[in-house]
Amino acid sequence: MKVLVIGGGGREHALAWKLAQGERVQTVFVAPGNAGTAADPALHNVPLTDPAELADFVAAEKVALTVVGPEAPLAAGIVDLFRARGLRIFGPTQAAAQLESSKAYAKDFMQRHGIPTALYATFTEAAAAHAHVERHGAPIVVKADGLAAGKGVVVAMTAAEAHAAIDAMLGKPGERVVIEDFMAGEEASFIVVCDGRHVLPLATSQDHKRIGDGDTGPNTGGMGAYSPAPVVTPNVHAKVMHEIIQPTLDGMARDGVPFTGFLYAGLMIDGQGQPRTVEFNCRLGDPEAQVILLRLKSDLFEVLMHATEGTLDKVELQWDRRIALGVVMAAHGYPASPRKGDVITGLPVVAGADVEVFHAGTAPQGSQIVTSGGRVLCVTALADSVRQAQQRAVDVVRQIGFDGAQWRSDIGHRAIRH
Repeated sequence: MKVLVIGGGGREHALAWKLAQGERVQTVFVAPGNAGTAADPALHNVPLTDPAELADFVAAEKVALTVVGPEAPLAAGIVDLFRARGLRIFGPTQAAAQLESSKAYAKDFMQRHGIPTALYATFTEAAAAHAHVERHGAPIVVKADGLAAGKGVVVAMTAAEAHAAIDAMLGKPGERVVIEDFMAGEEASFIVVCDGRHVLPLATSQDHKRIGDGDTGPNTGGMGAYSPAPVVTPNVHAKVMHEIIQPTLDGMARDGVPFTGFLYAGLMIDGQGQPRTVEFNCRLGDPEAQVILLRLKSDLFEVLMHATEGTLDKVELQWDRRIALGVVMAAHGYPASPRKGDVITGLPVVAGADVEVFHAGTAPQGSQIVTSGGRVLCVTALADSVRQAQQRAVDVVRQIGFDGAQWRSDIGHRAIRH
């Protein structure tokens, strides 16, 4: 059977790599893909991004299953388009994807269905937003309402930072911000597969958002991740399923927008082990996908076929008991102004059976591979302990080079502390 993965980042490389291992899978297309998917003989890049052209390609090639990686095509309604043409696609509809594409929609939904989250208020007028910050003080969280690729959030530790964030996010007509109470605790990523009624939790993970060692510097889309996340104890896991995930799936169905796809709950877990929802994403996380999929032993193609048939209750997932840890190599100037076109040396890495180098912002240029985005590679390793996995990944990172490369040597430090 043929499969199409839509997207060109590290998450999509990991999805395509895993789907290609499926017993019934002959060919995996990636649209548009990157230099890593181009170099893998099991994968085939397709230079398409337009939804209608992708649907035509899927129909012509008789592709059995399409899997959507990034949030933008979901928010634009690609699932609705494919379904209208009778094409099998895994992901939420445009209406269901509002859980990610609109922070205001998500917060209103959580309030309506009693899902634990921070108290909030929504503003379209800067003056009212500034007055709210004056009343509440800092720390406080300011979020842009629309899609921001994981970066439209400012955790303001001072009122001045909050006011600056409001001015940056509220300038044009139609713009909205959500201002939330600050939640203290430890973050974790809780990702599940949904078929509209049933839910199948994936392995837990935790990513590291800040650019520098010791969680310093600006927020990014994610500088690394590991799985499992020790902060998600069995007790916390049960609470998340019972208080957040199942009520979300039930609430979406009650609202007439059943949710099919990957549902990602970004959690804040307080000192008493009480989880609350920071935000929802309607896709696999990146770089969480890379560590989760490296540990998944089950056939992902079969899992997602069940999900599109509404039969996820018949599936049990098998996991590698070891720890997976991924270190992101980011471009010079990331996250503010990543530079493109730097030549990457040391690829391809022959790193052994338990290390995979997933490409994200890479492009072929003649016989060379160059940087083409903010996050360039995610070096992901399996090992018996977090420290061993960290060492294994870092050893491979050191073999790869490009001008101005940024990476963290302390991914997994919270798990090591646990």
